[in-house]
Amino acid sequence: MPDRERCPECECPEAEGFGKVNRRHFVQAASAGAAAMALPRVLRAEESVANAKTPESLVKKLYDSLSEKQKEEICFSWDYTDDRKVLRTHVSNNWFITDVKTLGIGTNFYTRDQKDMIEALFWSLYSKDWHDRIRKQLQDDAGGYGKQQTIAIFGNPGSEKFELVMTGRHLTIRCDGNTTEHVAFGGPIFYGHAASGFTEQINHPGNVFWPQALKANELFKMLDGKQREVALIEKMPNESAVAFQGKGKFSGLPASELSKDQREHLQGVLDLLVEPYRLSDRQEVTKCLQAQGGLEQVRLLFYREGDLGNDGIWDNWRLEGPSFVWHFRGTPHVHVWVNVADDPSVLTNARG
Repeated sequence: MPDRERCPECECPEAEGFGKVNRRHFVQAASAGAAAMALPRVLRAEESVANAKTPESLVKKLYDSLSEKQKEEICFSWDYTDDRKVLRTHVSNNWFITDVKTLGIGTNFYTRDQKDMIEALFWSLYSKDWHDRIRKQLQDDAGGYGKQQTIAIFGNPGSEKFELVMTGRHLTIRCDGNTTEHVAFGGPIFYGHAASGFTEQINHPGNVFWPQALKANELFKMLDGKQREVALIEKMPNESAVAFQGKGKFSGLPASELSKDQREHLQGVLDLLVEPYRLSDRQEVTKCLQAQGGLEQVRLLFYREGDLGNDGIWDNWRLEGPSFVWHFRGTPHVHVWVNVADDPSVLTNARG
């Protein structure tokens, strides 16, 4: 499979069911929804309707191409349960939903055409502007795309409920066509990066996600003394503690207490957090937030613990609302846990 040195958009295999096209055209066609970012708002919305199902259609094509033997290994009922509880809903920082040695997406378990479909749908889940950064992260953490990733399919693609989940080191991402009720992204996701070793250097050189933390720290600098006292917490929670609290007791600074310019900057932080993902997933996050009262219901937390280099640039921080958790752990390297829904009653199945 391709890695950072062999660009996956530059090879020319044939893709099953799509005619004879080169890999660049195959991946670009499947990722067309990402191009909608550059369009005016009204056109973007119209384009999103047309393109939202593109990755999901690839999931169905992949599913239809699988042999019965393949389906026995990677296809599961919607609520299949094992020692990880409901497998479809599980999220962790480093895990394989199926056996990586025998069922990894780069192994001979899949035909070449199937590998092309998996790769195309994977890139379709990200904004095109982020493809190079995601390649770098995969190269640094897993030796490149396809080296340490696994997939599983739940339900029957094309039906009312189905979902493909891809996992690996610093990776949990989902493709569900909005068939999973209440949740954004099809369920909790995970991303991370160890760009300069397990314990990264101060300022996280080369880390593709570190600009998100810098944007959040800019907001901290905008806070006055009293706001900082409320926002800055001494100890971090367990990084996988991303279950929803609903109307529970929250720490941190309420966004409702921010000034107009501070609130605008917080919106910019959220925009940067969702920027890597396809338009339909970004829209889902907004919809879920609005269902719980909008961004004003979110609290802002920074953690003194784990300040790499003791430089006052907080490596660990969190945005949390009734059914919204975006937890950024920057020490010793970046781990980010994301759990977003429109209803806090949705159960969380996370393990760190």
